[in-house]
Amino acid sequence: MDVREITRALVLERHPDARAAFLGGSVLTDRRTARSDLDVVVLLGGPPAPYRESLRYGGWPVELFVHTEDTWHDFVTPEIAQRNSALLWMCADGALVLDADGTGARLAETAKRLATAGPPPVTETALEDARYALTDLLDDVAVCGDAGERLFVVTDIARRTAELALLTHGTWLGGGKWLARRLEPVAPALAARLDEAARAALTGAPESLVAVATEVLDAAGGPVWEGYRRSGPRRTA
Repeated sequence: MDVREITRALVLERHPDARAAFLGGSVLTDRRTARSDLDVVVLLGGPPAPYRESLRYGGWPVELFVHTEDTWHDFVTPEIAQRNSALLWMCADGALVLDADGTGARLAETAKRLATAGPPPVTETALEDARYALTDLLDDVAVCGDAGERLFVVTDIARRTAELALLTHGTWLGGGKWLARRLEPVAPALAARLDEAARAALTGAPESLVAVATEVLDAAGGPVWEGYRRSGPRRTA
């Protein structure tokens, strides 16, 4: 069976009253692998939504995200503010496999509009925070002699460098493999350069990694450390 038909059968078996369902993720693309799962968003009219569940169906691993239309917005709205919403993209880029009453078509249109509009503008505070964190890590990697410490400093530098590049371009962020995929349109060579530089840094040669990260830092406004200050929340009476 086609993965869309498998998804539709799963949804109707578990939630015969479902209003709509989407299939998203790599399984619909040429990035599909032997371990790809079915990322399925289901829209109900009420309880037991919202919930998330991992399961296996027809030999496929499945990640099930069950919502009402209202809870979908409740989850997606703050995720957009954080510049990273897998739930949004599953409906914006995914296949609509079930639409009982027009809810799916309406939500697909909304998701595509929000995804195309992009995340909110990056604030100066957020950009400075990202620059500060990366600057601090570059100081650490230059003198790091412990292999265990170096592992986590190097991987953190690679991640934060990629995220800073995306912030500088005003685009969506991503986690795991999606961080590399978000980089492709705006900095297509950066992931490969970070990979090569990080491998060298893990052997005790951090110069290339520092150079790549500094290049991204400079494009974002340069390193930040001395003079950086943030006030904490104040208690009210």
